[in-house]
Amino acid sequence: MEWTEIGERVREARVSAGLSQGELAAEIGLDRTMVVKVERGARRLDALEVARLAEALAVPLGYFLDPRPAVVSRRSSPLLDDTGTNSGRAESRLEAALFEWLGEVRQLIDLGLLSALEPLTFPGKVDGPTAAREAARWLRKHLGLGVGPIDTMMSVCERAGQFLLVTELTGDGASLTDDGLAVAVVNSAADPGRRRATAAHELGHLVLGDEYSTDLGVAASREDRERAIDAFAAELLLPVSVVREGWPREEVPAREFLIELAARYRTSWSTAIRQAQHAEVVEGSTARRWRASTPTRAEMLEALGWAPQPDLTSVTVPPSFAHAVMEAWRSDQITSDRAVELLHGQITIDDLPPRDDAELAP
Repeated sequence: MEWTEIGERVREARVSAGLSQGELAAEIGLDRTMVVKVERGARRLDALEVARLAEALAVPLGYFLDPRPAVVSRRSSPLLDDTGTNSGRAESRLEAALFEWLGEVRQLIDLGLLSALEPLTFPGKVDGPTAAREAARWLRKHLGLGVGPIDTMMSVCERAGQFLLVTELTGDGASLTDDGLAVAVVNSAADPGRRRATAAHELGHLVLGDEYSTDLGVAASREDRERAIDAFAAELLLPVSVVREGWPREEVPAREFLIELAARYRTSWSTAIRQAQHAEVVEGSTARRWRASTPTRAEMLEALGWAPQPDLTSVTVPPSFAHAVMEAWRSDQITSDRAVELLHGQITIDDLPPRDDAELAP
């Protein structure tokens, strides 16, 4: 890591936090001119100063010190000056959360308590939405999912080789692959359909391969790549064949049928309409009218007999990761506070048996 790169990361984190150089200097006990030199890479930092920066900017230490992974899925807006852009600031915070999650996964792997997953990559050529849909069908078949509803995207991501975290974020989600290790984060504040769609989208980045080296990445713009990955996500969540084979002839029952599918497959209404259009059972005018009339929560619940359909809510980390955290805690390799922190809201300190952590490292 060059000091110029570390300085650039300090600048990005500062701008994304909405702080001026003077405000950051006051937070960490340095003169403003020193912050200017740090961001230019003209002044080195000692360990205490790096720790103070990380605390002041609410990012993990690794955000400044670890090499940045080559492949990161995110919608980025560059932070060009001290004002930056709202989207740029959000993406920088999103990236910081992603890197922190990567560090947590690596910690348990390094302790020998968690095994790195082998990422699944579609073996065919992906050059657009049609091939991306084929990749989604391939993944369903490979995982033995058939064409039925996916019970939980957490399990699908884990089985496909991606560690997924559901947590509070400034954006929808992001993912990365670093030295064969794939991780993703999804915003817990989003509605259930959006959480699942985001998880499926980020999984698409993994299954379709490195977006900068595949046929899709080389031949297409970022917008075209995202369109293809969206097609993958829609087909993974609600296969077109299910829509086409059960479609009724009358328009009113057809809308009710699509509501039932959206509820049963736990997709957004827009995704359900999109799949109906792709199945060529809904015309453009009907699709526009239906998009303007989103089903109410009562309609969605009524379609399933009022059965609750949670996903990516109380379960925030993969089961294998949670098991590794508890093994680390039981073997005194992490403190109770750290165990609670790593499980991201799944338990509180009161859920753990009493133990003396006084002699344990934080």
